[in-house]
This record gives sequence, structure tokens and C-alpha cells, in this order.
Amino acid sequence: MKNLVKKIFSLSKNLNDNESSFEKLKKDRSISLLFSAIDNYSATSTIRYVGGCTRKILNNEKVDDIDFAVNLEPSECISALKKKNIKFYETGIEHGTVTAFIENNKFEITSLRKDISTDGRHAKVKFSDNWLEDASRRDFTINAIYADSYGNLYDPFNGKRDLKLGSISFIGDAEKRIKEDYLRILRYIRFFLNYSSLEHNEKIKKTIKKNINGISNVSSERLLDEFKKIIKSKEFLKLFKDSFSEEIIKLIFPQFKHFHRFKKLNKFAQQKILEVDFIFLISLMIIDETDNVDYFIYKFNLSNADKKRILFLKKFYDENNKNNFFSEKKLYKIFYFNGKECINDLLYFELFRSKNINKKIIYLIDFFKNKEVPIFPIKGKNIIEKYNYSEGKLLGEKLKKIEEKWIDNNFKVSEKEVEQLLKN
Repeated sequence: MKNLVKKIFSLSKNLNDNESSFEKLKKDRSISLLFSAIDNYSATSTIRYVGGCTRKILNNEKVDDIDFAVNLEPSECISALKKKNIKFYETGIEHGTVTAFIENNKFEITSLRKDISTDGRHAKVKFSDNWLEDASRRDFTINAIYADSYGNLYDPFNGKRDLKLGSISFIGDAEKRIKEDYLRILRYIRFFLNYSSLEHNEKIKKTIKKNINGISNVSSERLLDEFKKIIKSKEFLKLFKDSFSEEIIKLIFPQFKHFHRFKKLNKFAQQKILEVDFIFLISLMIIDETDNVDYFIYKFNLSNADKKRILFLKKFYDENNKNNFFSEKKLYKIFYFNGKECINDLLYFELFRSKNINKKIIYLIDFFKNKEVPIFPIKGKNIIEKYNYSEGKLLGEKLKKIEEKWIDNNFKVSEKEVEQLLKN
């Protein structure tokens, strides 16, 4: 999918016309096949681009995924795909979403819907064939813009105009929209940072603050996923120039005690912030001398691998915060036992939380960049065959001592040293 998007949206400086962008999409075989499958299913069936895809095309942004809306029920959409032998998965069938796979490209296709009831976190929906009903249940005007294969827009709430003006406007009553799904508070912050060129509407600010406690209805997974989209967006640092947005983030995520570290990033960190991953950035905000890390891990459902990374950095912070730990020899030991990712985490963590750029740390980043983790060259069978040793506990102890010697001697050990260690 990424290859397809890259091919379609590697827009040249001369290509600024939105219609030309849609024309390029239309020429792609997989997208053309998808439009054909739906448009030819019946006399009234229609498929349109929707949401972030359309918004980004209109705003001349890089598009990282392509989503569609259809005026068919999920079962009908599946029938249309089957007729064209298009592979699909029922990824979110209860909410009307089917994922089509064409030539290694993935497309989410969602049936038009209207809300029957909402509880602040989930909505019960009924499938519809009414485009206005579907648009009316969306959050912001800039996310309710649909486009056909020719780039003709269906824009019932003037989202294109708001996009141009830099206005983040809720569809209908803002409080109603928020109470339908409290995650929209966080989504408002994300879209404001990335698209707004105006000040916050005072009424919206009051409405958000009035309903901020409703965020407790939203699962920690959804909250963290939405925050990931904020922190990895190109306008993330704009957050610290907007007091209201910063206040809301702190209210939603009180565990981010060191959010302030992003306010005074050195030039190296500013340049690298979009390159480092989300878990590293989370670590930067939560690690300190308190039990804040444990509380964060308890509250948010992280993978075991992510927990391990954060706890590794926390342990390092506790044990080495006041020591000059950054030497090639010490780091090489960590590299051997923990791998390249941990080394990068340690070095970047030190750079990101420093006011000044430490040239030694940058040197060490470059030093380990192309290094491979050393492999201990001596195996138990080598000792057994060469020195007539028997398998057992003693052999394991001797191997451990040889490995320690090998590590302490910059990953080198002579045959004479091995013999000496086996004798002692």
C-alpha cells in the first residue's frame, strides 16, 4: 500500500491541481478495479474517497492510506468484491468496514451509517444509503468531504472551505458531537495543531473543559493511539505554543510529568523528533525518580516488548543518572546483552533531555550505527572436544567465566587465557 501511495502522491512542484491528483489515482489499476466493482454492482451503487484521504489530497499533503465509503450494506459490498474476484477481510464488519486487498494494496471500505445510540465511547449504528446521514455523524467538517473518481466533491458542511480557512469546526452542536465519543476532544487538538490558522473558538474551549471528565469513558488503548497521531505529526511542537492544547493534553495524560522536555529541545532533538518512535517519546515524558513509570504501565496496555524498553531505560536512569556512564566499553557490554535498539534508546534519551548537544553522544550514535552484536565464539562442545571436559554444571560455570573475560577484553580471548580459566 505504501508503495502505491508513494507512486501516486509523489507530486511534483508543478502538480498543485487537486483534480490532477484524483486523475492520477483513477489511473491506478487497483483503484480503478475497486471503483468498477462497486459502481457496476447496481444502478445506484456508488463508492467515494472519504476522510483523511480526501482532506490530504485537497491540502496537497502526503497521503498514507486511502479509505472509501459506499452506499451499500456490508453484505452487498462483499458481493460486489466477490464478483470481481477481489480478496477481502471482514475487519470491522459490525461497524460496516470491509478491507479489500488488490495487488498488495489495502483499502478500507465502510458502508454509510447513521448512529442509533452512543455512550461516549462506542456507537450503535444502522447502515444507510444516505450520504448526508453518514456525513452528519462525523466529527469535523474537514473530515466529511467525499470525492468520486473524477475528483467531484460531495461536501455538505463546507469542509473544503474550512480547510482553506484553517478552521476546525464541529459538525452541528459541538457538545453533542463530543458526548457521542469523548475521544473527539483529543482529535480536536490533533486537527487544530495540524490545520488551524485561527484562534480557538471560546465556546468550543468551554465545551471541551466542561466535558473533559468524559475522557474516562474512552479506553486507554484508544487514547494512546490518538496521542500517537499527535506526537508523530509534523506540527507536534506547535503544541507548546498553544496554552489551551497543552493544558488539555496534561489533563488527559497526567502521567506525562515531563512533557516540558519537549519545550526546550536542542537542535539535534528537533531534527530527529519525527525519526524516533513513539515508545521512545513516551519514555522521555514519564521516566523520573518516582514510580510514575510503573503507574503508566499499569494504566496503559503496552506490549511486553514496549514495557521491556521503557523499564530498561528507567533502570538505566535510576542507576546511572549521576554517573559518567557513556564510554565505548560500557556501552558495548549493553550492546552485547541488549542489542542495538537499547543502545539507541540510551543515547537518544541522553541527547533529548539535554539542553546542549553532547558531541560525544553523537559520536557514539554514529559508532554503533553499523555495528553488529558480537557473537561469543566458544561453545560447550568446543571445550568438551578440545579439553576433554564433561557436560554439566562445572562446564557451564567455566563457559560463563570465559565469556566474562571475553567481554572485559573487548570481545577477545586467547587460547592461553581459556586454558588458564579452565584450570582455575
